[in-house]
Amino acid sequence: MWTQVSARGLPPGERFEWFADVVAREVIPTALSTERPADFEAEAAVLELGGVRVANFSCSPLRSRRTPALIRRGDPEQYQIGLLHTGAASLSQHRNDCSVRAGDFVFWDTSRPSDTEIPVRTGPVGLLMLQLPRGALPLRVRHVDRLLGSRIPGDRGTAAVLAAFLRSLETHADECAPRELERLGSVAVDLLAATLAQSLDVEEGLPAEVRTQALLRRIHAFLDAHLGDPDLTPATIAAGHGISVRTLHQLFQGTGETVQGRIRRRRLEQCRTDLDRSGSAARPIAVIAARWGFSGPAVFSRAFREAYGMSPTEFRALSVNEVRADSTVGRSPDS
Repeated sequence: MWTQVSARGLPPGERFEWFADVVAREVIPTALSTERPADFEAEAAVLELGGVRVANFSCSPLRSRRTPALIRRGDPEQYQIGLLHTGAASLSQHRNDCSVRAGDFVFWDTSRPSDTEIPVRTGPVGLLMLQLPRGALPLRVRHVDRLLGSRIPGDRGTAAVLAAFLRSLETHADECAPRELERLGSVAVDLLAATLAQSLDVEEGLPAEVRTQALLRRIHAFLDAHLGDPDLTPATIAAGHGISVRTLHQLFQGTGETVQGRIRRRRLEQCRTDLDRSGSAARPIAVIAARWGFSGPAVFSRAFREAYGMSPTEFRALSVNEVRADSTVGRSPDS
C-alpha cells in the first residue's frame, strides 16, 4: 500500500525543511537548496515491494548535492533509477552528465557523489523512483557503472515496459496483497536488469530466467499496444521480437494460457471496460468490438458470452441499471 505525505498542511516557511527531512529519511542524506523556499511545494509517497521500494515524488525546483561527507554519514548502498513524468532535470555522476525530460529515466548510485538540479525555468518535477540494493542486479559492476548519470529513453524496448510497469503501480498497487507486492518487487528488479542490459548491449550476460521473463513482459506490452489490429497473430508477434513462432509458443507454456488465448482475453477485457464505461451506450457494440480487433459482432458476442456468461447487450444493460441505482442511493423520496 502506498504511504503518502504532503507539505500542503504546513506553513510555507516550513515546507522546504520538511521535504529535506523526508528525502534524507526515505531516500538518502543529501544537501538540498532552493531559490524560492517561501514558494516551495512537495508531495511524496512510498511503496514497499519486498526488498525493493518505489517512491513517487513531486516538488518545486531545487538542487541536490550528494557529497563524500554525506555518503559517509549514511549510505543504503543502492542503485536508484528515476522516471520523470513531469518537468526536467540534470544529473552529474561518475564523469557523466545528462539532461532528462518527462518520459526519460536517469540512473545513479547512492555510494558515489552526485549533483542534481531541477531548474527554476522548467518548473516543478514529478519522479517515480525505484530503489534496490546494489547486489540485487545480476550485472557486473563495471558494466553498470557506465550508465551512472546517464539518460535512458523510456519510450522504447524494455525501458518502455519498465516505465509502464512503474506507472501501473500508481493505480493498482493498493489492490495487491503483501505477497503479491513482494512478487512485483522481483518483477521490478528483472525489468530494470533487462533495461540496463539492453542499454549496455550485454543482454546475453543476464541469467536465462531474467532474459526470458523480460522478453515475455515485452511481448505482453506489445500485445496490449496492438490489440486493435485484427491481423495480430503469433507470426507477427514473433517477427516483431526476432524470435520464431515455436519459441513464442514455448514462452507462453509456463503462463497458463496460449498466445491466442491471451490476445482473446485482453481484447474481451478491453471491450468489457468500454461497455461498462459511463456514456458508452451511445457507441454501437459492433464499433467497440471492431476497435479491439474482433472480426465481427457475431464472433465478439459469442466470445463475450463464453467468458462472462451473458451477451454484450445484457452486460451493458446491467451496468446502466447499476449506475442508475447508485445515483439514487441517499436521495429523499421528494428529490
